[in-house]
Amino acid sequence: MLDKFGIAKRIAKEIKDGYYVNLGIGIPTLVANYIPDGMQVVLQSENGLLGMGPFPYEGEEDADYINAGKQTITTLPGSAIFDSAMSFGMIRARKIDLTILGAMEVSENGDIANWKIPGKMVKGMGGAMDLVASAENIIVAMQHVNKHGESKLLKECSLPLTGVRCVKKIVTEFGVFDVLPEGGFKVVELHEGVSIDTVKQYTNGKLIY
Repeated sequence: MLDKFGIAKRIAKEIKDGYYVNLGIGIPTLVANYIPDGMQVVLQSENGLLGMGPFPYEGEEDADYINAGKQTITTLPGSAIFDSAMSFGMIRARKIDLTILGAMEVSENGDIANWKIPGKMVKGMGGAMDLVASAENIIVAMQHVNKHGESKLLKECSLPLTGVRCVKKIVTEFGVFDVLPEGGFKVVELHEGVSIDTVKQYTNGKLIY
Protein backbone atom coordinates (compact mmCIF):
# COMPACT_ATOMS: atom_id res chain seq x y z
CA MET A 1 0.00 0.00 0.00
CA LEU A 2 1.11 3.57 -0.60
CA ASP A 3 1.66 6.23 2.04
CA LYS A 4 0.62 9.84 1.44
CA PHE A 5 3.84 10.58 -0.44
CA GLY A 6 3.26 7.60 -2.73
CA ILE A 7 -0.28 8.78 -3.44
CA ALA A 8 1.02 12.23 -4.39
CA LYS A 9 3.73 10.74 -6.60
CA ARG A 10 1.16 8.58 -8.42
CA ILE A 11 -1.16 11.54 -9.00
CA ALA A 12 1.71 13.50 -10.52
CA LYS A 13 1.62 11.01 -13.41
CA GLU A 14 -1.85 12.32 -14.32
CA ILE A 15 -0.51 15.81 -14.98
CA LYS A 16 0.17 16.73 -18.61
CA ASP A 17 2.64 19.18 -20.09
CA GLY A 18 1.24 22.72 -20.20
CA TYR A 19 -1.40 22.15 -17.49
CA TYR A 20 -2.48 24.77 -14.99
CA VAL A 21 -3.09 22.81 -11.78
CA ASN A 22 -4.67 23.74 -8.44
CA LEU A 23 -3.49 21.79 -5.41
CA GLY A 24 -5.84 21.51 -2.44
CA ILE A 25 -4.92 21.22 1.22
CA GLY A 26 -3.42 17.98 2.56
CA ILE A 27 -2.00 15.22 0.37
CA PRO A 28 -2.48 17.27 -2.85
CA THR A 29 0.11 19.84 -1.76
CA LEU A 30 2.75 17.08 -1.87
CA VAL A 31 2.23 16.69 -5.63
CA ALA A 32 4.37 19.82 -6.13
CA ASN A 33 7.43 17.74 -5.20
CA TYR A 34 6.85 15.15 -7.94
CA ILE A 35 6.36 17.14 -11.14
CA PRO A 36 8.50 15.31 -13.76
CA ASP A 37 11.69 17.05 -14.85
CA GLY A 38 11.30 18.93 -18.13
CA MET A 39 7.52 19.18 -17.87
CA GLN A 40 6.08 22.69 -18.03
CA VAL A 41 3.34 22.80 -15.41
CA VAL A 42 1.99 25.91 -13.64
CA LEU A 43 0.75 25.26 -10.11
CA GLN A 44 -1.91 27.64 -8.81
CA SER A 45 -2.64 28.34 -5.15
CA GLU A 46 -6.07 29.83 -4.47
CA ASN A 47 -4.67 32.38 -2.02
CA GLY A 48 -3.08 34.16 -4.99
CA LEU A 49 -0.09 32.54 -6.65
CA LEU A 50 0.78 31.17 -10.06
CA GLY A 51 4.06 29.32 -10.42
CA MET A 52 4.33 27.47 -7.12
CA GLY A 53 7.43 25.34 -6.72
CA PRO A 54 8.30 22.42 -4.42
CA PHE A 55 8.46 22.78 -0.65
CA PRO A 56 11.55 24.64 0.60
CA TYR A 57 14.43 22.87 2.32
CA GLU A 58 14.66 23.26 6.07
CA GLY A 59 16.21 26.61 6.92
CA GLU A 60 15.24 28.16 3.58
CA GLU A 61 11.59 28.86 4.42
CA ASP A 62 10.11 32.31 3.84
CA ALA A 63 6.95 32.86 5.90
CA ASP A 64 5.65 35.36 3.32
CA TYR A 65 5.28 32.59 0.73
CA ILE A 66 2.57 30.11 1.69
CA ASN A 67 -0.01 27.92 -0.02
CA ALA A 68 -3.72 27.67 0.77
CA GLY A 69 -2.90 25.34 3.66
CA LYS A 70 -0.51 27.92 5.19
CA GLN A 71 2.54 25.77 4.42
CA THR A 72 5.68 27.56 3.31
CA ILE A 73 6.45 27.10 -0.38
CA THR A 74 8.85 28.20 -3.07
CA THR A 75 8.18 30.17 -6.22
CA LEU A 76 9.57 29.50 -9.68
CA PRO A 77 11.01 31.98 -12.20
CA GLY A 78 8.12 33.82 -13.85
CA SER A 79 5.70 33.24 -10.99
CA ALA A 80 3.02 35.82 -10.22
CA ILE A 81 1.46 36.90 -6.93
CA PHE A 82 -1.97 38.55 -6.82
CA ASP A 83 -5.04 38.96 -4.63
CA SER A 84 -7.63 36.25 -3.97
CA ALA A 85 -10.23 38.04 -6.10
CA MET A 86 -8.09 37.52 -9.20
CA SER A 87 -7.30 33.98 -8.11
CA PHE A 88 -10.97 33.02 -7.83
CA GLY A 89 -11.73 34.86 -11.05
CA MET A 90 -9.24 32.53 -12.69
CA ILE A 91 -10.90 29.49 -11.08
CA ARG A 92 -14.46 30.55 -11.93
CA ALA A 93 -13.45 31.35 -15.51
CA ARG A 94 -12.29 27.72 -15.82
CA LYS A 95 -8.67 28.57 -16.54
CA ILE A 96 -7.52 25.64 -14.39
CA ASP A 97 -6.97 22.37 -16.28
CA LEU A 98 -6.80 20.06 -13.27
CA THR A 99 -7.84 20.33 -9.63
CA ILE A 100 -6.44 17.92 -7.05
CA LEU A 101 -8.33 17.80 -3.76
CA GLY A 102 -8.46 15.83 -0.56
CA ALA A 103 -11.77 14.41 0.63
CA MET A 104 -13.46 12.87 3.63
CA GLU A 105 -15.98 11.00 1.45
CA VAL A 106 -16.67 10.42 -2.25
CA SER A 107 -19.84 8.79 -3.55
CA GLU A 108 -20.10 6.38 -6.48
CA ASN A 109 -21.75 9.22 -8.46
CA GLY A 110 -18.75 11.51 -7.98
CA ASP A 111 -20.18 13.62 -5.14
CA ILE A 112 -17.51 14.93 -2.78
CA ALA A 113 -17.62 15.88 0.91
CA ASN A 114 -14.46 17.58 2.10
CA TRP A 115 -15.27 20.73 4.04
CA LYS A 116 -17.22 19.99 7.23
CA ILE A 117 -17.91 17.35 9.84
CA PRO A 118 -21.09 18.17 11.76
CA GLY A 119 -20.37 19.22 15.35
CA LYS A 120 -16.77 20.19 14.65
CA MET A 121 -15.68 23.79 14.30
CA VAL A 122 -14.42 24.92 10.90
CA LYS A 123 -12.99 28.31 9.95
CA GLY A 124 -14.93 28.34 6.69
CA MET A 125 -15.60 26.34 3.58
CA GLY A 126 -12.50 27.69 1.87
CA GLY A 127 -12.23 27.60 -1.90
CA ALA A 128 -13.23 23.98 -2.43
CA MET A 129 -16.81 24.78 -3.47
CA ASP A 130 -15.62 27.18 -6.17
CA LEU A 131 -13.08 24.65 -7.36
CA VAL A 132 -15.50 21.74 -7.68
CA ALA A 133 -18.15 23.94 -9.32
CA SER A 134 -15.73 25.24 -11.94
CA ALA A 135 -13.17 22.53 -12.65
CA GLU A 136 -13.56 20.20 -15.61
CA ASN A 137 -11.18 17.60 -14.21
CA ILE A 138 -11.03 16.74 -10.51
CA ILE A 139 -8.79 14.09 -8.97
CA VAL A 140 -9.19 13.21 -5.30
CA ALA A 141 -6.19 12.18 -3.20
CA MET A 142 -7.23 10.49 0.02
CA GLN A 143 -7.01 7.47 2.29
CA HIS A 144 -9.40 4.68 1.31
CA VAL A 145 -10.63 4.23 4.90
CA ASN A 146 -11.10 6.61 7.81
CA LYS A 147 -9.45 6.32 11.23
CA HIS A 148 -12.21 3.94 12.31
CA GLY A 149 -11.46 1.55 9.44
CA GLU A 150 -14.63 2.53 7.56
CA SER A 151 -14.81 3.04 3.80
CA LYS A 152 -14.61 6.56 2.40
CA LEU A 153 -15.74 5.39 -1.07
CA LEU A 154 -19.47 5.19 -0.56
CA LYS A 155 -22.78 4.67 -2.28
CA GLU A 156 -23.88 8.05 -0.91
CA CYS A 157 -21.95 10.62 1.14
CA SER A 158 -23.10 11.02 4.72
CA LEU A 159 -21.31 14.33 5.33
CA PRO A 160 -22.35 17.75 3.94
CA LEU A 161 -21.52 17.90 0.23
CA THR A 162 -18.96 20.19 -1.31
CA GLY A 163 -19.95 19.34 -4.88
CA VAL A 164 -22.17 17.00 -6.86
CA ARG A 165 -21.11 14.61 -9.66
CA CYS A 166 -17.75 16.30 -10.11
CA VAL A 167 -14.99 13.82 -9.16
CA LYS A 168 -13.41 12.03 -12.13
CA LYS A 169 -10.66 9.96 -10.49
CA ILE A 170 -9.56 8.88 -7.01
CA VAL A 171 -6.11 7.76 -5.87
CA THR A 172 -5.91 6.03 -2.49
CA GLU A 173 -3.38 3.83 -0.68
CA PHE A 174 -5.03 0.84 -2.40
CA GLY A 175 -5.16 1.94 -6.02
CA VAL A 176 -6.48 4.21 -8.74
CA PHE A 177 -10.21 4.40 -9.48
CA ASP A 178 -12.21 6.17 -12.17
CA VAL A 179 -15.65 7.46 -11.22
CA LEU A 180 -17.89 6.45 -14.13
CA PRO A 181 -20.52 8.84 -15.52
CA GLU A 182 -23.21 6.22 -14.92
CA GLY A 183 -21.95 5.67 -11.36
CA GLY A 184 -19.45 3.30 -9.80
CA PHE A 185 -15.76 3.09 -8.94
CA LYS A 186 -13.86 1.41 -11.77
CA VAL A 187 -10.56 -0.15 -10.76
CA VAL A 188 -7.85 1.28 -13.01
CA GLU A 189 -4.89 -0.16 -11.14
CA LEU A 190 -4.05 -1.67 -7.78
CA HIS A 191 -0.85 -0.75 -5.99
CA GLU A 192 1.74 -3.42 -5.32
CA GLY A 193 0.68 -5.85 -2.62
CA VAL A 194 -3.01 -4.88 -2.69
CA SER A 195 -5.58 -7.52 -3.66
CA ILE A 196 -8.98 -6.94 -5.20
CA ASP A 197 -10.50 -8.68 -2.17
CA THR A 198 -9.04 -6.00 0.09
CA VAL A 199 -10.50 -3.26 -2.09
CA LYS A 200 -13.91 -4.98 -2.12
CA GLN A 201 -13.83 -5.27 1.67
CA TYR A 202 -13.19 -1.55 2.16
CA THR A 203 -15.34 -0.07 -0.62
CA ASN A 204 -18.99 0.51 0.21
CA GLY A 205 -19.96 1.97 -3.14
CA LYS A 206 -20.36 0.08 -6.41
CA LEU A 207 -17.01 -1.39 -7.46
CA ILE A 208 -16.31 -2.34 -11.07
CA TYR A 209 -13.27 -4.49 -11.93
